[in-house]
Amino acid sequence: MMSRVWMVAGRDFRATVGSKGFVIGFLLTPVLITALVIVAPRIVNSRSPQIQGEVAVIDRSGSVLAGLRESLSPATIAARRASADKRRASGQGAPRGVPIPVLSVVERSASAEVQQEKAWLIQEKSDLPRHLALIVIATDAIVREAGKPEYGTYELYVSRGLDDATESTIHESLRQALVAARLETKGLDPGEVEATMQVVRPNAVIVAAAGDQAAQRGFRRLLPFICGVLLFVGIFTGGQVLMTSMIEEKSSRVVEVLLAAVAPLELMWGKLIAQLGVCLLILAVYTGVGLLALVQLATIGLIEPMLLVYLVVFFLIAYLIFGAMMLAIGAAVNQLADTQTLMGPIMLLLLAPYMLTGIVGQAPNSALSVALSFVPPVNTFVMLARVASDSPPPVWQVGLAALIGLATAAIVLWFAAKIFRIGLLMHGKPPNFATMIRWARMA
Repeated sequence: MMSRVWMVAGRDFRATVGSKGFVIGFLLTPVLITALVIVAPRIVNSRSPQIQGEVAVIDRSGSVLAGLRESLSPATIAARRASADKRRASGQGAPRGVPIPVLSVVERSASAEVQQEKAWLIQEKSDLPRHLALIVIATDAIVREAGKPEYGTYELYVSRGLDDATESTIHESLRQALVAARLETKGLDPGEVEATMQVVRPNAVIVAAAGDQAAQRGFRRLLPFICGVLLFVGIFTGGQVLMTSMIEEKSSRVVEVLLAAVAPLELMWGKLIAQLGVCLLILAVYTGVGLLALVQLATIGLIEPMLLVYLVVFFLIAYLIFGAMMLAIGAAVNQLADTQTLMGPIMLLLLAPYMLTGIVGQAPNSALSVALSFVPPVNTFVMLARVASDSPPPVWQVGLAALIGLATAAIVLWFAAKIFRIGLLMHGKPPNFATMIRWARMA
């Protein structure tokens, strides 16, 4: 029996790996990922033009205009961005690579009417600088009115073509100018106050038996999601090939020839093993490329060796579960269009845990993460995300999740084998889930 299983597995493995589509896809995917991660941001940034124009200011407080001119200067904006990058203040200010805008401050009378000044924003002429924004600073923006707990603020009116990055720069500059003016009215030096409040956060150092190494929190936060991507891509690729190849062989009557030489169960296991080999090949190559990159960056110590073991273990479990279901669907239908109704719930079970891996990685020991670790079939994704996080679970939880996954895989394989045996030679109306359950009970 095993010889015939391996014969089917070898045939399907060679047919898949030797196809032009597999070779092109196998080589093209890393290229596309590299282009997306490295080339695309460079192209986007290179196309971002430098914004130049005028900003009109109505300073009703009478104390902000001079400071605002300074905070809107290109040198000050560049220094502020460099300081934000140094402190890793993600989400504040313009992103890296965005050109520094050149903004000229145009003073308006403190008693100017706002409605009249708004018309200035739409007076665009090709031979004049762009009119970008109108700022109206409140009278009590620097000195609070008696009885009020808060300072006044400002109003910002912008032209239709102002981009988000430049608007954020204007907001940051206004904040800096307002805070500096408020401190000066109290006799405080803004530079001294900022230096007093600034505490630079150093990179943590991981102490291990192999030696000290700088921690990479960003990579550690991303690692659970990366593991989820590897699981999803491997399972979806293998399962899709299993289903489509089964449908093609059934519709072309090739399966009838195969059944003359092998039993239905031998054919099913041969196909499962063949695509498992293909998926493990893809997983090994992509994981190897990632590890090689970490070696080049001298950060290979961030990967625990047991994580690679758990990656293979939970991939095998998840592949057997979802691969068996997709192979059973391929054997039960006659054409690819008939799989839409049956594949919906399976894709939901596959996509839901994949999308949860990032959330689980941020809170690996939350009640939801722990509970989902023992709920099949999502537990394979959830437990792997927890293992890859900064706070891995106890070993007994990992072992229990693996045992639950193996038990689930055994049940799914048993159910799929019954459907596979009956559906191979069935033609006509495509079955629904109720029909497939009835087949399993009859077999």
